[in-house]
Amino acid sequence: MENTLKQIKSLYPLSDSALAKLTGLFYIRHFKKGELILKAGRIEKSVFFIEKGIARAYADLPTQELTFWLGAEGDYIISAQSLINNKPGYETIEVLEDSILYEIDSAAMIALFETEIELANWSRKLAEHELIKLEQRFIFRQFKTATQMYADILENNPTLLQRVPLKHIASYLGISQVSLSRIRAEVK
Repeated sequence: MENTLKQIKSLYPLSDSALAKLTGLFYIRHFKKGELILKAGRIEKSVFFIEKGIARAYADLPTQELTFWLGAEGDYIISAQSLINNKPGYETIEVLEDSILYEIDSAAMIALFETEIELANWSRKLAEHELIKLEQRFIFRQFKTATQMYADILENNPTLLQRVPLKHIASYLGISQVSLSRIRAEVK
């Protein structure tokens, strides 16, 4: 539980008691490469924390799958639409390698947040953290070229490029695999 605990603790300091209440709701889940964790069009009832492995979120478009999120150890997986509005999510999330995740029932988690101020504050920090990441992704896509975005990944998360198939990296960057090959040659 090392990666998950590290991420949980990095967001907001929790007492051992509060942390035990949260992690006491966790169920360990093992997923095989290619398995779906969340599926578009469903109301999802769980939140996941990636302990080991890597995942991607994508949307099915008429002509292709569009990858818009990549996550690895320490990241969490959530359908915000399902959690907040109790409506079907728009994303499908699959693991890209054999993975270990911790699953928590959304209703049980929310009930815990309603009775434990420390955990309510932790969940607020989690939401703030997600908002900042979303803003960064928006700016990343709006104001940087594909070459700059690739260079950012290379600098900030190089293992991602070794663990994620190039077709998903290209989709994430909004370019073709041929263009990605050119960019990779330039950046080297």
